[in-house]
Amino acid sequence: MTDVTGAPADVLHTLFHSDQGGHEQVVLCQDRASGLKAVIALHSTALGPALGGTRFYPYANEAEAVADALNLARGMSYKNAMAGLDHGGGKAVIIGDPDKIKSEELLLAYGRFVASLGGRYVTACDVGTYVADMDVVARECRWTTGRSPENGGAGDSSVLTAYGVYQGMRASAQHLWGDPSLRGKRVGIAGVGKVGHHLVEHLRVEGAEVVITDVREEAVGRILAAHPTGVTAVADTATLIRAEGLDIYAPCALGGALNDDTVPALTAKVVCGAANNQLAHPGVEKDLADRGILYAPDYVVNAGGVIQVADELHGFDFDRCKAKASKIFDTTLAIFARAKEDGIPPAAAADRIAEQRMHDATLARRAR
Repeated sequence: MTDVTGAPADVLHTLFHSDQGGHEQVVLCQDRASGLKAVIALHSTALGPALGGTRFYPYANEAEAVADALNLARGMSYKNAMAGLDHGGGKAVIIGDPDKIKSEELLLAYGRFVASLGGRYVTACDVGTYVADMDVVARECRWTTGRSPENGGAGDSSVLTAYGVYQGMRASAQHLWGDPSLRGKRVGIAGVGKVGHHLVEHLRVEGAEVVITDVREEAVGRILAAHPTGVTAVADTATLIRAEGLDIYAPCALGGALNDDTVPALTAKVVCGAANNQLAHPGVEKDLADRGILYAPDYVVNAGGVIQVADELHGFDFDRCKAKASKIFDTTLAIFARAKEDGIPPAAAADRIAEQRMHDATLARRAR
């Protein structure tokens, strides 16, 4: 069943009537010549232009792509608010297998669509897109971040994303064990790609024991070759989350990692990872709390990357960005304190703080 535009009816229902709705603007993009099909979702511009990456992924259908864009855009609003950035939340998804259909022509067409929004949305890298891709997009759109240093950009944002997650782990250790040191802790990382491999470096420097898994054997092989001691690998995520003696679990791949099947099986006392939208559905945060598992909200601890790309708009300075990403430690601790004070899970506490900032910004704008 479709509506008068030809879009699946459930797509519009998702936008206007479900809990995923409430977005300011959703743009459906198509360029037949290049094969581009994309969705750009702007959740909020209360704090400033929406900022969020472009995901390139072979979704099963258009409805799934729209739902992902809406979820990711909403998450960016909360992430940017908690990171203290003057940006709202937006996200884009390009539908298709990047290994098969990504081309210069397609990326340029996508850049023209982003440019047509006149700065209401600033894009960057995400799953399936890279610095080189943003360099191409930027040829058609000046509201593009995550570009290479040679093209005036900050380069790979996964460096500070991993650093922020590491700071979130340190804050979790401080809250739970009274000491931010991760030396001797056993940390499981699911996904050792863009962000995960940097996270391994931070943990090994501090003396943590690391257990890894990834669907790509070559990614695991690179980590094991670089770290012949202190790092071991297991077959899959199901094995990792059940590993004996695990202190911290770090989901660093796609979302939905914390669900009705995985939460009861977790052996770790802390969940702190880089993946977006880790909670598969509302209520999972309570399930974690009921099991005594401390959850560091994903959009708080993985904000290092967005801090980096936002800085690019003002003339990138790595040291300035790293100093700001270091504050993720304090922000995470403040969330744990608010959760304890209000008697709610940390995810709910983070939401309250972010929503208050967006609400205050909206009221201030109306008062002008």
